Amino acid sequence: MFKLSFFKYSILALVVLFSACTKKETAPEPVSALEIKTFSNLSAPQTGGNGQPTGGVFTRFSFSENAVVTNNNWDIAFRGTTILVNGGTQIGITDEPTRTGNAGVSIVSGTLESVTSIPNASTFVQDATAIYAIPTGSNNGWYNYNATTNIISPIAGKVFVVKTYNGKYAKFEILSYYQNAPTTPSASSVSKYYTLRFVYQPNSNTSF
Repeated sequence: MFKLSFFKYSILALVVLFSACTKKETAPEPVSALEIKTFSNLSAPQTGGNGQPTGGVFTRFSFSENAVVTNNNWDIAFRGTTILVNGGTQIGITDEPTRTGNAGVSIVSGTLESVTSIPNASTFVQDATAIYAIPTGSNNGWYNYNATTNIISPIAGKVFVVKTYNGKYAKFEILSYYQNAPTTPSASSVSKYYTLRFVYQPNSNTSF
């Protein structure tokens, strides 16, 4: 009787040990922190300007791909100082792309690191007739314009939280409007080249 009980307990101990080892081996890996990425020299040429009507194809950007795209899977698009989102309706400007997604933008004061949660849904804005989700123009838009030097400077402390074309989220800040992001742009600096710093949230989480 004693030998039989000992045998049963030995088998039970082996089963428990095997089960613990199996659980340890199949335990999911911890989720890695979201990566801050930088996209440099996004070219956003335009025609016209200086009092003339502006035009030209918008440069489309995808946060999930971290790339300029030519298909409809874009989140934001750039031409000169104008930034569009892939959501809402046509604004009514020349050569603007058709909106095929449900993107929107909520503008938050802070730094890229300090914005850690998705803003309330009611704060997100889409493009509409004569309305830009990301306002254009000096001071009230995303940049300041120096009429003496003709330099465009992104306004510090503005973080743009984007609901992407397919319902995911990203946050970004604009570091520079000039090629190679010079620390102090000058009259010789080449404009219409964005440098962006961003984080893309690929999951359905409500935080970054």
